[in-house]
Amino acid sequence: MNITINAKQLRASLPKLVERVRRGARFTVLYRSRRAFQIVPIDEPEAPRTALEADPLYRAKAVGRSRDGRTAADHDAVLYGS
Repeated sequence: MNITINAKQLRASLPKLVERVRRGARFTVLYRSRRAFQIVPIDEPEAPRTALEADPLYRAKAVGRSRDGRTAADHDAVLYGS
């Protein structure tokens, strides 16, 4: 279970959040409306990360102009979640 909260909520309810994390909850913390970090249980193994260069879309050649009116940054956000 992954829950998104903002930094203000984190400061206001840290003891409760710690208890929820101990029970398995995961939190993504937003700072200024952008994802800043995650809080995860320490017993949980870290997900393996692959090298960026291994991603087939990394440094892919441009295929033309976008027809949906979105910018390249919008497409990156969809593809990479940033």
